[in-house]
Amino acid sequence: MTSAAHSRTDHAQTNPREFSYAFLIQIVLILNSFIMLYPVVVMVLSAFKTTGEIFEHPFALPDFTQVQNFTRVLGETSMPTYFVNSILVTGASILLILVLGTMAAYAVARYESRTNTFVLLFFLAGLMLPLKLAIIPLFILLRDLHLLDSLWSLIVTYTAIGLPSCVFIMAGFLRTLPAELEDAARIDGASEPRIMWSVMLPLARPPLAIAAIQNAVPIWNDFFFPLVFIQSDANKTLPQGLTSFMGEYTTDWGMLFAGLTIAAAPITLLYIALSRQFIQGMTAGAVK
Repeated sequence: MTSAAHSRTDHAQTNPREFSYAFLIQIVLILNSFIMLYPVVVMVLSAFKTTGEIFEHPFALPDFTQVQNFTRVLGETSMPTYFVNSILVTGASILLILVLGTMAAYAVARYESRTNTFVLLFFLAGLMLPLKLAIIPLFILLRDLHLLDSLWSLIVTYTAIGLPSCVFIMAGFLRTLPAELEDAARIDGASEPRIMWSVMLPLARPPLAIAAIQNAVPIWNDFFFPLVFIQSDANKTLPQGLTSFMGEYTTDWGMLFAGLTIAAAPITLLYIALSRQFIQGMTAGAVK
């Protein structure tokens, strides 16, 4: 009885301190959320204003029925072409990254071989050496392959950039799966591709979501490689195409913010759609 009373007393004494710590953490998280969301909110509100209204009343609520900026962006510019190009480049790159990265990670994680460590280190080297350092040899290579000024130049480049992180994420997760799952499938007569596709991949959806989001965001927002590889307006992606909205002497800020809002919408919706899988993948190893 005495020890139980002492434990309750100690618990009561530590509660205020724990509550204060949790309250402080919540305040920090709320402030961080406000700092991160504030530019996004300003961007969306400014998309419904004219340039004059943006400078005269930057923090006032706009008239959300005024969508002339969006209609002008979609009807008077090449924004739909830029949007489609970004969708094609990002979608094809993510598909290749997930397919090739998962196959490589599965071979490294599930099959015992003396070369597995060297293969994994080969892929991990791509995380340490940014591809931008090799931009000149890469430009010459794509020129010789006749891929310059085409969407394939971007797809091939982004796939090479994203494979190391995908292999790293997927290999770490696949190693945690029990070998009994594969043994049971082999006893039932399943082939190796069938085991990977029907047994392992359904369990690997959280890390797949992490690899997809981690690579989709920088690919969608990348400006450097389209600037180097793409010359024609018909093959430009959104980040490169949006620069055409900024004139040498004047800029229609309302149209620019409308274009930025349209450009930010798909990747935001993708994160919302995959948020559950993303959180599960981030916390997969936290609780056993």
